[in-house]
Amino acid sequence: MATRRITKRKKENFRRILLAWYAKYGRDLPWRHTDDPYHVLVSEIMLQQTQVDRVIPKYHEFLERYPDISTLSEASIEEVKNTWKPLGYNIRPVRLQTIAREVQAEYGGTIPDSPKELRNLKGIGEYTAGAVSCFGYKKRVPLVDTNVDRLLQRVFYGNNSSEKSKEKKAIWKLATELVPDDESAYDYNQGLMDFGATVCMARKPLCLTCPMTAFCLAYPVYT
Repeated sequence: MATRRITKRKKENFRRILLAWYAKYGRDLPWRHTDDPYHVLVSEIMLQQTQVDRVIPKYHEFLERYPDISTLSEASIEEVKNTWKPLGYNIRPVRLQTIAREVQAEYGGTIPDSPKELRNLKGIGEYTAGAVSCFGYKKRVPLVDTNVDRLLQRVFYGNNSSEKSKEKKAIWKLATELVPDDESAYDYNQGLMDFGATVCMARKPLCLTCPMTAFCLAYPVYT
């Protein structure tokens, strides 16, 4: 990834356009109607390698069965796995219950609000820690998953993804600089998720209708 000077104006334009796009086209998802960090955590674990449409009904069912950390931590693992079906990747319900039990034991049942503390919980990585902190506690923190990495790489560097560790570090640094300083950080991060998933897709991105084309360094490569 070549070093490029990214101007303040380009960063401001990116934020402005993304927030405007999200206000108009953002997806209405059930976990966006709550600021309960436990609900956010459940949704984030479920969404790993699973399509949104498959997660929505199971998200509701799971929370009806295990409405809080305490209920989940006390359930049998076989019961939790059965409730999780048919989402697959059975390590995820095991991981989620392990997190719940650790939170119950170490934090009195309250999920910590800082990414640093969240990453100390076994099974929570950098992205999930940021998502719970931002979406559950409205913290101003960066989020970078595969979709966001691809979006930022294309717009700011003209690449398709981060392949080397130094590139990933540069993207996380850029993501940190891009997060708004005010309460719009929540919408901004949700917008990143949606834009990467529905516009700047890995295959056949919607470049012809993308509002970022005026300054996207990958345009028109992927048209």
